[in-house]
Amino acid sequence: MRTWVNGAILTDAEQPVISALDHGITVGDGVFETVNSFDGVPFALTRHLHRMSRSAAGLGLPDPDHGVLRDAVAQVLEGTSYARGRIRLTQTGGPGPAGTDRGDAGPTLIVTAGPQAPSADTTTVTVVPWTRNERAATAGLKTTSYADNVIALTYARERTASEAIFANTQGMLCEGTGSNLFYVVDGDLVTPTLASGCLAGITRELVLQWCGALERDAPVEVLEQASEVFVVSTTRDVQPVHACERDGRSWTYDAPGPSTSRAREIWSAKLAETLDP
Repeated sequence: MRTWVNGAILTDAEQPVISALDHGITVGDGVFETVNSFDGVPFALTRHLHRMSRSAAGLGLPDPDHGVLRDAVAQVLEGTSYARGRIRLTQTGGPGPAGTDRGDAGPTLIVTAGPQAPSADTTTVTVVPWTRNERAATAGLKTTSYADNVIALTYARERTASEAIFANTQGMLCEGTGSNLFYVVDGDLVTPTLASGCLAGITRELVLQWCGALERDAPVEVLEQASEVFVVSTTRDVQPVHACERDGRSWTYDAPGPSTSRAREIWSAKLAETLDP
């Protein structure tokens, strides 16, 4: 893995460079993006940078310098041979007092790059008993505060699933810990609206643009009525779901069904056309 921090490539990825009082460590005050790369070229970097700016604005952090981050991405990818890589861009609130208030030292910027393993052909998901708060101050922001996701994903792993699915406080289907969902009911391809509290995923955005789908909110029980379900994310692309579990009950889906197969084919074709859609 190659690591860049505040303007410099690290010669030793494990050398200490972040203050113990960095707000990203003490209170999880930060934003991040995960970006694909293919043969040393980042995918959809412009879209990721714009979303990072939106997340930073939502937290009240300075707008990340896109030029600096683009240069950092080029540096961490230089000389790598990953057929498919995984880049992470992180901006924290920077060093601050030992409390909730921010300091005035300015943000910390971190960019890393390493290989990305392919995802499984299909997967299973579990609906967790906790909710997303669609009215929270951080709703829809990609922040480094991931404790809820860690707990939920552990719950899913204990049930042999690879992703945990949240409803929101109104009982509406929302999102996964690191993915958005699409499902098919009565022939319609549907995904929850952003008002559900889900993240405005880049892969979600592109699937909507390239494949078409209805944005519609529905109770989480819709997963039991669906004929197909797939999850989308930077690391999963378009991944069919073959089974879902909730409260000890489980059911299966076509995986991939016709709508999922079409979405995967379109995704692969578009990906071959451009790396900056």
